Amino acid sequence: MPNLETTDRYQVRSVARALEMLEAVGESGEAGLTLTEMAQRLDMAKSSTMAAARTRASSGFLRIETPGPRYHLGLALLRYGDLVAQMTSLGKIALPLLNELTEETGLTSRLAINEEGYPVFIERVDGRGSVRFYTPLGQRESPHSTAAGKAILAQLGEEQVLRIVSGTDLIAHTANSLTTIDAVLSELKHVQLVGYAIDNEEEADGIICVGAPIFNYNGHCAGAVSVTGLKVDITQRVIGPLCTTVLSYAERISALIGNVRL
Repeated sequence: MPNLETTDRYQVRSVARALEMLEAVGESGEAGLTLTEMAQRLDMAKSSTMAAARTRASSGFLRIETPGPRYHLGLALLRYGDLVAQMTSLGKIALPLLNELTEETGLTSRLAINEEGYPVFIERVDGRGSVRFYTPLGQRESPHSTAAGKAILAQLGEEQVLRIVSGTDLIAHTANSLTTIDAVLSELKHVQLVGYAIDNEEEADGIICVGAPIFNYNGHCAGAVSVTGLKVDITQRVIGPLCTTVLSYAERISALIGNVRL
């Protein structure tokens, strides 16, 4: 089985693992796989395999047959197969617009997917100048202190937000970080109102980010696009137009993945 984690720079670990699981089950044919067989094929711990398999089953991508249990491909793949493939290559699809966004703003632009309410950045285009931000790809970042994270959280229900934020322990990365549930919920209401989110030195001192959500074909939040720059460059005079610009690019990227017809 090919290692999907290393064959395409635009893929992230969680997405690759999900596809590897579906591929393994698909290769088993009508017999399907037991949990033990699946864990062995994926070289994963049985407990981790069970959690991942049940997650796929709850979404309809896998079907559980009892007694056993044995796992088979689910009917959701008939509808969402094209969408899964599209999400794994979202970075490649959006890259021209990220280049354009960076050229227009002079700032570093990044694209994140929505992974259970957390932003996972899958592509980045560095801005002009000598400053380079250390922003690794393929890792979950703070949902409550990043612009992309808040843009994603604002599209979720309050119950989901509370569950996700509680899991972060509301870590204070800087003196500006939101550290209470009430502060986060208040901020998200504002994001819902204006359509974009701002990280005002909440993740790192001296750094400001502006992010806006992107949506897939069925209106669900697929992720977010954001720009990052130094506070000395992003003044009150330019923050308004910058937010408008980021929002417009988010809408353009949404259009790219909203044209899917299943």
